[in-house]
Amino acid sequence: MLACGLAALLLTYAAPALAQKVKKVPFSYLPEPGPDRYSLRVPRKTLALTDGSGFVILAHQGSGEYAVERYDADLKKQWTATVPVAPGETLEAFGRSAEQAWVVLHRTDDNTQTLSVTPVRLAGGQRGAAKVLATAPARDRRLGVSISPDGRRLLALRSLTRDNQVTSMAATLFDQNLAPLEEKIYDFREIGDFFSPAAHVANDGTQYVTLVSDQMRKLSVRRYLPGPNPEVRVLGVPVGGVYGGKAVRIRDPRFAVLADGSLYAAALCSDDATGAYTGLKVVKYDFTTGSGDMKFSPEVAFTPEYLAEVGRATGQPAPARIDDVYVGELLLTADKHLIVVCEKHYEEGGSTSPVHARELHVFGYNEYGNPKWHSIIAKDQVAPAADGYAGIGFRAAAFGNDVQLLTQETLDKKPDLYLRHLNAQTGVVSAPERLKLNIAADQEQPYVKDFTAWLDAKTMIGVSRPNKKAKALQLEKIVVK
Repeated sequence: MLACGLAALLLTYAAPALAQKVKKVPFSYLPEPGPDRYSLRVPRKTLALTDGSGFVILAHQGSGEYAVERYDADLKKQWTATVPVAPGETLEAFGRSAEQAWVVLHRTDDNTQTLSVTPVRLAGGQRGAAKVLATAPARDRRLGVSISPDGRRLLALRSLTRDNQVTSMAATLFDQNLAPLEEKIYDFREIGDFFSPAAHVANDGTQYVTLVSDQMRKLSVRRYLPGPNPEVRVLGVPVGGVYGGKAVRIRDPRFAVLADGSLYAAALCSDDATGAYTGLKVVKYDFTTGSGDMKFSPEVAFTPEYLAEVGRATGQPAPARIDDVYVGELLLTADKHLIVVCEKHYEEGGSTSPVHARELHVFGYNEYGNPKWHSIIAKDQVAPAADGYAGIGFRAAAFGNDVQLLTQETLDKKPDLYLRHLNAQTGVVSAPERLKLNIAADQEQPYVKDFTAWLDAKTMIGVSRPNKKAKALQLEKIVVK
Protein backbone atom coordinates (compact mmCIF):
# COMPACT_ATOMS: atom_id res chain seq x y z
CA MET A 1 0.00 0.00 0.00
CA LEU A 2 1.10 3.61 -0.52
CA ALA A 3 1.39 4.36 3.20
CA CYS A 4 3.70 1.40 3.72
CA GLY A 5 5.92 2.49 0.84
CA LEU A 6 6.17 6.05 2.16
CA ALA A 7 7.01 4.78 5.63
CA ALA A 8 9.78 2.58 4.29
CA LEU A 9 11.18 5.52 2.27
CA LEU A 10 11.18 7.82 5.27
CA LEU A 11 12.99 5.29 7.40
CA THR A 12 15.95 5.22 4.99
CA TYR A 13 16.95 8.74 6.09
CA ALA A 14 19.51 9.30 8.83
CA ALA A 15 17.92 9.68 12.25
CA PRO A 16 17.90 13.37 13.24
CA ALA A 17 18.48 14.46 16.81
CA LEU A 18 15.33 15.85 18.38
CA ALA A 19 15.36 19.28 19.99
CA GLN A 20 14.42 18.62 23.58
CA LYS A 21 15.13 19.28 27.24
CA VAL A 22 16.12 16.47 29.58
CA LYS A 23 16.15 16.45 33.37
CA LYS A 24 17.62 13.49 35.27
CA VAL A 25 17.70 12.25 38.86
CA PRO A 26 19.25 9.05 40.29
CA PHE A 27 16.98 6.03 40.35
CA SER A 28 17.24 2.83 42.39
CA TYR A 29 15.94 -0.37 40.86
CA LEU A 30 16.77 -4.08 40.75
CA PRO A 31 15.72 -6.25 37.79
CA GLU A 32 12.66 -8.41 38.31
CA PRO A 33 13.54 -11.93 39.47
CA GLY A 34 12.87 -15.12 37.55
CA PRO A 35 10.47 -15.48 34.64
CA ASP A 36 8.77 -12.08 34.98
CA ARG A 37 11.31 -10.65 32.54
CA TYR A 38 9.62 -12.80 29.89
CA SER A 39 6.00 -13.01 31.03
CA LEU A 40 5.70 -9.23 31.55
CA ARG A 41 2.91 -9.75 34.08
CA VAL A 42 3.21 -6.08 35.07
CA PRO A 43 4.62 -4.34 31.98
CA ARG A 44 3.88 -0.75 33.13
CA LYS A 45 5.42 0.48 36.36
CA THR A 46 5.09 4.24 35.79
CA LEU A 47 1.55 5.66 35.92
CA ALA A 48 0.78 9.30 35.11
CA LEU A 49 -1.68 11.08 37.39
CA THR A 50 -4.82 12.36 35.71
CA ASP A 51 -4.60 15.85 37.21
CA GLY A 52 -1.23 16.51 35.56
CA SER A 53 0.56 16.84 38.91
CA GLY A 54 3.10 14.10 38.23
CA PHE A 55 3.31 10.32 38.34
CA VAL A 56 3.83 7.28 40.56
CA ILE A 57 6.40 4.54 40.09
CA LEU A 58 6.63 0.98 41.40
CA ALA A 59 10.29 -0.04 41.75
CA HIS A 60 11.70 -3.40 42.80
CA GLN A 61 14.37 -2.49 45.32
CA GLY A 62 15.34 -5.79 46.87
CA SER A 63 14.30 -9.38 47.47
CA GLY A 64 12.07 -8.27 50.33
CA GLU A 65 10.43 -5.08 49.11
CA TYR A 66 8.96 -2.88 46.41
CA ALA A 67 8.72 0.89 46.69
CA VAL A 68 5.87 3.08 45.49
CA GLU A 69 7.26 6.54 44.77
CA ARG A 70 5.45 9.72 43.84
CA TYR A 71 7.14 12.46 41.82
CA ASP A 72 5.86 15.84 40.76
CA ALA A 73 6.03 16.96 37.13
CA ASP A 74 9.61 18.29 37.68
CA LEU A 75 10.99 14.97 39.03
CA LYS A 76 10.94 16.11 42.64
CA LYS A 77 10.21 13.10 44.82
CA GLN A 78 7.17 13.69 47.03
CA TRP A 79 7.28 10.53 49.10
CA THR A 80 8.28 6.84 49.16
CA ALA A 81 6.19 3.99 50.54
CA THR A 82 7.81 0.59 51.03
CA VAL A 83 5.69 -2.50 50.33
CA PRO A 84 7.17 -5.64 51.96
CA VAL A 85 7.37 -8.82 49.90
CA ALA A 86 7.39 -12.08 51.88
CA PRO A 87 8.98 -15.34 50.70
CA GLY A 88 6.74 -16.95 48.09
CA GLU A 89 5.16 -13.63 47.06
CA THR A 90 5.41 -12.20 43.54
CA LEU A 91 4.05 -9.06 41.91
CA GLU A 92 0.65 -9.57 40.24
CA ALA A 93 -0.62 -6.08 39.34
CA PHE A 94 -0.01 -2.37 39.78
CA GLY A 95 -2.66 0.31 39.30
CA ARG A 96 -4.03 3.52 40.69
CA SER A 97 -7.23 5.43 41.25
CA ALA A 98 -7.47 9.18 41.76
CA GLU A 99 -6.77 8.63 45.47
CA GLN A 100 -4.68 5.48 45.88
CA ALA A 101 -2.08 3.29 44.25
CA TRP A 102 -2.65 -0.48 44.28
CA VAL A 103 0.10 -3.10 44.66
CA VAL A 104 -1.30 -6.60 44.20
CA LEU A 105 0.82 -9.56 45.33
CA HIS A 106 0.35 -13.29 44.74
CA ARG A 107 1.61 -15.73 47.34
CA THR A 108 1.94 -19.51 47.16
CA ASP A 109 2.96 -21.92 49.89
CA ASP A 110 2.71 -25.71 50.07
CA ASN A 111 -1.08 -25.79 50.32
CA THR A 112 -2.58 -22.36 49.60
CA GLN A 113 -2.34 -19.45 47.21
CA THR A 114 -3.44 -15.95 48.20
CA LEU A 115 -4.09 -12.73 46.32
CA SER A 116 -3.72 -9.55 48.39
CA VAL A 117 -3.59 -5.81 47.69
CA THR A 118 -1.76 -3.06 49.55
CA PRO A 119 -3.20 0.46 49.11
CA VAL A 120 -0.97 3.54 49.21
CA ARG A 121 -2.51 7.00 49.57
CA LEU A 122 -1.45 9.31 46.75
CA ALA A 123 -1.86 12.42 48.88
CA GLY A 124 0.82 11.55 51.44
CA GLY A 125 2.18 8.07 50.74
CA GLN A 126 0.56 6.39 53.74
CA ARG A 127 0.53 2.63 53.29
CA GLY A 128 -2.69 0.89 54.30
CA ALA A 129 -3.04 -2.61 55.65
CA ALA A 130 -2.87 -5.40 53.08
CA LYS A 131 -6.29 -6.79 52.16
CA VAL A 132 -6.79 -10.41 51.08
CA LEU A 133 -8.82 -10.49 47.87
CA ALA A 134 -9.01 -14.24 47.26
CA THR A 135 -7.63 -17.58 48.37
CA ALA A 136 -7.52 -21.00 46.73
CA PRO A 137 -5.70 -24.31 47.01
CA ALA A 138 -2.17 -24.11 45.68
CA ARG A 139 -2.95 -26.82 43.12
CA ASP A 140 -5.65 -24.67 41.47
CA ARG A 141 -4.98 -22.34 38.57
CA ARG A 142 -3.33 -19.08 39.51
CA LEU A 143 -5.62 -16.48 41.06
CA GLY A 144 -6.06 -13.32 38.99
CA VAL A 145 -7.13 -9.70 39.28
CA SER A 146 -8.50 -6.98 37.01
CA ILE A 147 -8.34 -3.27 37.83
CA SER A 148 -10.74 -0.85 36.13
CA PRO A 149 -9.23 1.88 33.92
CA ASP A 150 -9.93 4.57 36.53
CA GLY A 151 -8.76 2.34 39.41
CA ARG A 152 -12.03 2.56 41.35
CA ARG A 153 -12.93 -1.13 40.98
CA LEU A 154 -10.89 -4.27 41.61
CA LEU A 155 -12.06 -7.72 40.52
CA ALA A 156 -10.51 -10.83 42.10
CA LEU A 157 -10.82 -14.05 40.10
CA ARG A 158 -10.61 -17.73 40.99
CA SER A 159 -10.90 -20.46 38.35
CA LEU A 160 -12.74 -23.67 39.19
CA THR A 161 -11.69 -26.69 37.14
CA ARG A 162 -12.56 -30.29 36.40
CA ASP A 163 -10.14 -32.56 34.50
CA ASN A 164 -7.89 -29.54 33.83
CA GLN A 165 -10.75 -27.66 32.13
CA VAL A 166 -12.11 -24.45 33.63
CA THR A 167 -15.81 -24.96 34.37
CA SER A 168 -16.48 -21.63 36.07
CA MET A 169 -14.87 -18.58 37.61
CA ALA A 170 -15.70 -17.02 40.95
CA ALA A 171 -15.40 -13.22 40.88
CA THR A 172 -15.48 -10.78 43.81
CA LEU A 173 -15.85 -7.07 43.04
CA PHE A 174 -14.31 -4.48 45.41
CA ASP A 175 -14.72 -0.70 45.52
CA GLN A 176 -11.87 1.81 45.93
CA ASN A 177 -12.06 1.43 49.71
CA LEU A 178 -11.59 -2.34 49.26
CA ALA A 179 -15.08 -3.07 50.51
CA PRO A 180 -16.59 -6.11 48.74
CA LEU A 181 -19.53 -5.09 46.55
CA GLU A 182 -20.71 -8.40 45.13
CA GLU A 183 -19.80 -11.91 44.11
CA LYS A 184 -20.62 -13.58 40.81
CA ILE A 185 -20.09 -17.00 39.28
CA TYR A 186 -19.27 -17.18 35.57
CA ASP A 187 -20.59 -20.59 34.50
CA PHE A 188 -18.94 -22.05 31.37
CA ARG A 189 -20.27 -25.61 31.48
CA GLU A 190 -22.58 -25.21 28.47
CA ILE A 191 -19.86 -23.74 26.22
CA GLY A 192 -17.88 -26.91 25.51
CA ASP A 193 -14.22 -26.46 24.68
CA PHE A 194 -12.71 -23.03 25.22
CA PHE A 195 -9.38 -21.43 26.04
CA SER A 196 -7.89 -18.35 27.69
CA PRO A 197 -10.81 -17.19 29.88
CA ALA A 198 -10.14 -13.70 31.24
CA ALA A 199 -12.19 -10.96 32.86
CA HIS A 200 -12.01 -7.19 32.41
CA VAL A 201 -13.79 -4.81 34.80
CA ALA A 202 -15.09 -1.43 33.61
CA ASN A 203 -15.25 1.75 35.68
CA ASP A 204 -18.88 1.12 36.69
CA GLY A 205 -18.22 -2.48 37.73
CA THR A 206 -19.48 -4.11 34.52
CA GLN A 207 -17.53 -7.30 33.90
CA TYR A 208 -16.54 -8.59 30.45
CA VAL A 209 -15.42 -12.20 30.27
CA THR A 210 -13.48 -13.05 27.12
CA LEU A 211 -13.09 -16.54 25.69
CA VAL A 212 -11.51 -18.26 22.71
CA SER A 213 -13.75 -21.21 21.88
CA ASP A 214 -14.82 -23.65 19.13
CA GLN A 215 -11.37 -25.24 18.88
CA MET A 216 -9.56 -21.86 18.72
CA ARG A 217 -11.87 -20.49 16.02
CA LYS A 218 -14.28 -18.16 17.85
CA LEU A 219 -13.86 -15.00 19.92
CA SER A 220 -16.64 -14.56 22.48
CA VAL A 221 -17.50 -11.98 25.13
CA ARG A 222 -19.96 -12.38 27.99
CA ARG A 223 -21.18 -9.25 29.78
CA TYR A 224 -22.19 -9.28 33.46
CA LEU A 225 -23.77 -6.08 34.77
CA PRO A 226 -23.06 -5.06 38.38
CA GLY A 227 -25.77 -5.70 40.91
CA PRO A 228 -28.41 -8.46 41.06
CA ASN A 229 -29.23 -8.35 37.32
CA PRO A 230 -29.07 -12.04 36.27
CA GLU A 231 -29.03 -11.36 32.53
CA VAL A 232 -25.83 -12.35 30.73
CA ARG A 233 -25.30 -10.89 27.27
CA VAL A 234 -23.17 -12.99 24.93
CA LEU A 235 -21.55 -11.83 21.70
CA GLY A 236 -19.40 -14.22 19.70
CA VAL A 237 -17.96 -14.26 16.21
CA PRO A 238 -16.17 -17.01 14.24
CA VAL A 239 -12.70 -15.78 13.36
CA GLY A 240 -11.15 -19.06 12.29
CA GLY A 241 -12.63 -21.81 10.14
CA VAL A 242 -11.98 -23.52 6.83
CA TYR A 243 -11.12 -21.12 3.99
CA GLY A 244 -10.13 -22.37 0.56
CA GLY A 245 -9.65 -25.83 1.95
CA LYS A 246 -7.28 -24.60 4.69
CA ALA A 247 -8.11 -24.86 8.39
CA VAL A 248 -7.39 -21.51 10.07
CA ARG A 249 -7.21 -21.04 13.85
CA ILE A 250 -6.68 -18.13 16.21
CA ARG A 251 -3.02 -17.88 17.12
CA ASP A 252 -2.60 -14.74 19.25
CA PRO A 253 -5.69 -12.85 20.53
CA ARG A 254 -5.73 -9.59 22.48
CA PHE A 255 -8.79 -7.97 24.13
CA ALA A 256 -8.93 -4.41 25.47
CA VAL A 257 -11.59 -2.00 26.75
CA LEU A 258 -10.72 1.30 25.04
CA ALA A 259 -11.61 4.96 25.60
CA ASP A 260 -15.07 4.77 23.97
CA GLY A 261 -16.14 2.10 26.49
CA SER A 262 -16.32 -0.67 23.90
CA LEU A 263 -14.38 -3.90 24.01
CA TYR A 264 -12.08 -4.59 21.07
CA ALA A 265 -10.33 -7.78 20.01
CA ALA A 266 -7.44 -8.23 17.60
CA ALA A 267 -6.36 -11.72 16.61
CA LEU A 268 -3.54 -13.05 14.47
CA CYS A 269 -4.62 -16.26 12.75
CA SER A 270 -2.53 -19.08 11.34
CA ASP A 271 -2.75 -22.02 8.96
CA ASP A 272 -3.38 -25.08 11.11
CA ALA A 273 -1.26 -27.32 8.90
CA THR A 274 1.84 -25.15 8.48
CA GLY A 275 1.67 -22.70 11.39
CA ALA A 276 2.20 -19.76 9.03
CA TYR A 277 0.25 -16.64 9.94
CA THR A 278 -2.57 -15.92 7.50
CA GLY A 279 -3.70 -12.44 8.60
CA LEU A 280 -5.05 -10.08 11.23
CA LYS A 281 -8.73 -9.90 12.20
CA VAL A 282 -10.36 -7.24 14.39
CA VAL A 283 -13.72 -7.22 16.21
CA LYS A 284 -15.51 -4.43 18.10
CA TYR A 285 -18.03 -5.54 20.76
CA ASP A 286 -20.47 -2.74 21.54
CA PHE A 287 -22.87 -3.32 24.42
CA THR A 288 -24.20 0.24 24.46
CA THR A 289 -27.15 -0.76 22.26
CA GLY A 290 -30.04 -2.62 23.79
CA SER A 291 -29.16 -6.05 22.46
CA GLY A 292 -25.43 -5.57 21.91
CA ASP A 293 -23.71 -5.37 18.56
CA MET A 294 -20.51 -6.56 16.89
CA LYS A 295 -18.49 -5.02 14.10
CA PHE A 296 -16.25 -7.54 12.34
CA SER A 297 -13.59 -5.82 10.25
CA PRO A 298 -12.40 -7.30 6.94
CA GLU A 299 -9.24 -9.35 7.34
CA VAL A 300 -5.85 -7.90 6.51
CA ALA A 301 -4.34 -10.92 4.78
CA PHE A 302 -0.63 -11.72 4.73
CA THR A 303 -0.48 -12.16 0.97
CA PRO A 304 2.67 -12.43 -1.18
CA GLU A 305 2.32 -8.67 -1.75
CA TYR A 306 2.35 -8.11 2.02
CA LEU A 307 5.45 -10.31 2.38
CA ALA A 308 7.16 -8.27 -0.33
CA GLU A 309 6.39 -5.08 1.62
CA VAL A 310 8.03 -6.59 4.71
CA GLY A 311 11.14 -7.27 2.66
CA ARG A 312 11.26 -3.75 1.27
CA ALA A 313 10.74 -2.16 4.71
CA THR A 314 13.44 -4.24 6.41
CA GLY A 315 15.90 -4.24 3.51
CA GLN A 316 15.91 -8.03 3.47
CA PRO A 317 14.59 -10.64 1.03
CA ALA A 318 10.84 -11.04 1.36
CA PRO A 319 10.11 -13.64 4.06
CA ALA A 320 8.48 -16.87 2.96
CA ARG A 321 5.89 -16.51 5.72
CA ILE A 322 4.91 -14.39 8.71
CA ASP A 323 5.66 -15.92 12.09
CA ASP A 324 6.88 -14.94 15.57
CA VAL A 325 4.62 -11.85 15.40
CA TYR A 326 2.41 -10.94 18.38
CA VAL A 327 -0.28 -8.34 19.08
CA GLY A 328 1.29 -5.67 21.28
CA GLU A 329 -1.01 -2.63 21.56
CA LEU A 330 -4.56 -1.52 20.71
CA LEU A 331 -4.95 2.27 20.64
CA LEU A 332 -8.01 4.42 19.91
CA THR A 333 -7.55 7.96 18.64
CA ALA A 334 -9.79 10.92 19.46
CA ASP A 335 -11.77 10.43 16.22
CA LYS A 336 -12.13 6.68 16.97
CA HIS A 337 -9.54 5.37 14.55
CA LEU A 338 -8.29 2.03 15.87
CA ILE A 339 -4.53 1.38 15.70
CA VAL A 340 -3.22 -2.17 16.19
CA VAL A 341 0.53 -2.56 16.72
CA CYS A 342 2.08 -6.01 16.34
CA GLU A 343 5.73 -6.89 16.86
CA LYS A 344 8.03 -9.68 15.75
CA HIS A 345 10.01 -11.00 18.71
CA TYR A 346 11.61 -14.30 19.55
CA GLU A 347 14.35 -16.11 21.46
CA GLU A 348 17.19 -17.76 19.60
CA GLY A 349 16.66 -20.90 21.65
CA GLY A 350 17.53 -22.02 25.16
CA SER A 351 17.43 -20.10 28.40
CA THR A 352 20.84 -18.47 27.89
CA SER A 353 20.31 -17.27 24.30
CA PRO A 354 19.71 -13.61 23.35
CA VAL A 355 16.19 -12.35 22.67
CA HIS A 356 15.26 -10.30 19.61
CA ALA A 357 12.58 -7.71 18.85
CA ARG A 358 12.33 -6.80 15.19
CA GLU A 359 9.88 -5.05 12.89
CA LEU A 360 6.56 -3.53 13.90
CA HIS A 361 3.44 -4.32 11.85
CA VAL A 362 1.00 -1.42 12.37
CA PHE A 363 -2.61 -1.47 11.12
CA GLY A 364 -5.05 1.44 10.95
CA TYR A 365 -8.87 1.23 10.89
CA ASN A 366 -11.32 4.08 10.42
CA GLU A 367 -14.24 4.85 12.72
CA TYR A 368 -16.41 2.36 10.80
CA GLY A 369 -13.98 -0.49 11.40
CA ASN A 370 -12.64 -0.67 7.86
CA PRO A 371 -8.90 -1.23 7.39
CA LYS A 372 -7.38 1.87 5.79
CA TRP A 373 -3.62 1.31 5.79
CA HIS A 374 -0.77 -0.72 7.20
CA SER A 375 2.84 0.27 7.84
CA ILE A 376 5.87 -1.90 8.52
CA ILE A 377 8.54 -0.26 10.67
CA ALA A 378 11.97 -1.84 10.59
CA LYS A 379 14.02 -2.21 13.76
CA ASP A 380 16.58 -4.68 15.07
CA GLN A 381 16.87 -4.97 18.85
CA VAL A 382 18.84 -7.62 20.73
CA ALA A 383 19.12 -8.15 24.49
CA PRO A 384 20.93 -10.71 26.64
CA ALA A 385 18.80 -13.54 27.97
CA ALA A 386 19.12 -12.12 31.49
CA ASP A 387 17.29 -8.95 30.44
CA GLY A 388 14.43 -10.71 28.64
CA TYR A 389 12.05 -8.22 27.03
CA ALA A 390 12.40 -5.61 29.78
CA GLY A 391 14.56 -3.30 27.66
CA ILE A 392 13.66 -4.04 24.07
CA GLY A 393 10.36 -3.74 22.23
CA PHE A 394 8.38 -0.52 22.01
CA ARG A 395 6.08 1.84 23.82
CA ALA A 396 3.18 3.67 22.13
CA ALA A 397 0.72 6.46 22.91
CA ALA A 398 -1.90 8.36 20.87
CA PHE A 399 -2.48 12.12 21.00
CA GLY A 400 -5.12 13.31 18.54
CA ASN A 401 -4.13 11.71 15.24
CA ASP A 402 -0.48 11.46 16.26
CA VAL A 403 0.66 8.01 17.39
CA GLN A 404 4.07 8.13 19.07
CA LEU A 405 6.31 5.06 19.05
CA LEU A 406 9.36 4.91 21.31
CA THR A 407 12.17 2.34 20.94
CA GLN A 408 15.70 1.81 22.24
CA GLU A 409 17.99 1.10 19.28
CA THR A 410 21.44 1.70 17.87
CA LEU A 411 21.13 3.69 14.64
CA ASP A 412 24.10 5.19 12.80
CA LYS A 413 26.24 3.72 15.61
CA LYS A 414 24.39 5.82 18.20
CA PRO A 415 22.66 3.87 21.00
CA ASP A 416 19.74 5.90 22.23
CA LEU A 417 15.97 6.18 22.58
CA TYR A 418 14.28 7.00 19.26
CA LEU A 419 10.86 8.54 18.70
CA ARG A 420 8.73 7.98 15.60
CA HIS A 421 5.47 9.76 14.76
CA LEU A 422 2.76 7.86 12.90
CA ASN A 423 -0.18 9.62 11.26
CA ALA A 424 -3.29 7.71 12.33
CA GLN A 425 -5.22 8.82 9.24
CA THR A 426 -2.64 7.88 6.59
CA GLY A 427 -0.21 5.45 8.23
CA VAL A 428 2.80 7.52 7.18
CA VAL A 429 5.68 7.21 9.66
CA SER A 430 8.34 9.83 10.33
CA ALA A 431 12.03 9.08 10.40
CA PRO A 432 13.18 8.05 13.89
CA GLU A 433 14.29 11.03 15.97
CA ARG A 434 17.11 10.53 18.49
CA LEU A 435 16.38 11.83 21.99
CA LYS A 436 20.10 12.39 22.73
CA LEU A 437 20.13 10.63 26.09
CA ASN A 438 23.55 9.13 25.27
CA ILE A 439 22.66 5.85 26.93
CA ALA A 440 25.20 3.10 27.58
CA ALA A 441 26.38 0.84 24.76
CA ASP A 442 27.82 -2.05 26.81
CA GLN A 443 26.26 -5.36 27.76
CA GLU A 444 24.56 -4.07 30.89
CA GLN A 445 20.88 -3.18 30.54
CA PRO A 446 20.79 0.40 29.17
CA TYR A 447 17.04 1.02 29.29
CA VAL A 448 14.12 -0.35 31.34
CA LYS A 449 11.01 -0.17 29.18
CA ASP A 450 8.58 -0.81 32.07
CA PHE A 451 9.06 2.75 33.39
CA THR A 452 8.26 4.57 30.14
CA ALA A 453 5.19 6.83 30.25
CA TRP A 454 3.83 9.99 28.67
CA LEU A 455 2.65 12.89 30.82
CA ASP A 456 1.37 14.68 27.71
CA ALA A 457 2.09 14.81 23.99
CA LYS A 458 5.41 16.59 24.56
CA THR A 459 6.59 15.06 27.84
CA MET A 460 7.92 11.55 28.44
CA ILE A 461 9.23 9.76 31.53
CA GLY A 462 11.87 7.05 31.19
CA VAL A 463 14.61 5.13 32.98
CA SER A 464 17.98 4.51 31.32
CA ARG A 465 21.69 4.26 32.15
CA PRO A 466 24.02 6.98 30.92
CA ASN A 467 27.03 6.19 28.79
CA LYS A 468 29.65 6.40 31.51
CA LYS A 469 31.41 4.12 33.96
CA ALA A 470 28.80 4.60 36.66
CA LYS A 471 26.30 1.74 36.79
CA ALA A 472 23.47 3.82 38.25
CA LEU A 473 20.20 4.21 36.39
CA GLN A 474 18.66 7.63 35.84
CA LEU A 475 15.00 8.65 35.99
CA GLU A 476 14.46 11.09 33.13
CA LYS A 477 11.92 13.67 32.11
CA ILE A 478 12.16 14.40 28.39
CA VAL A 479 10.36 17.46 27.04
CA VAL A 480 10.23 17.68 23.25
CA LYS A 481 10.33 21.22 21.91
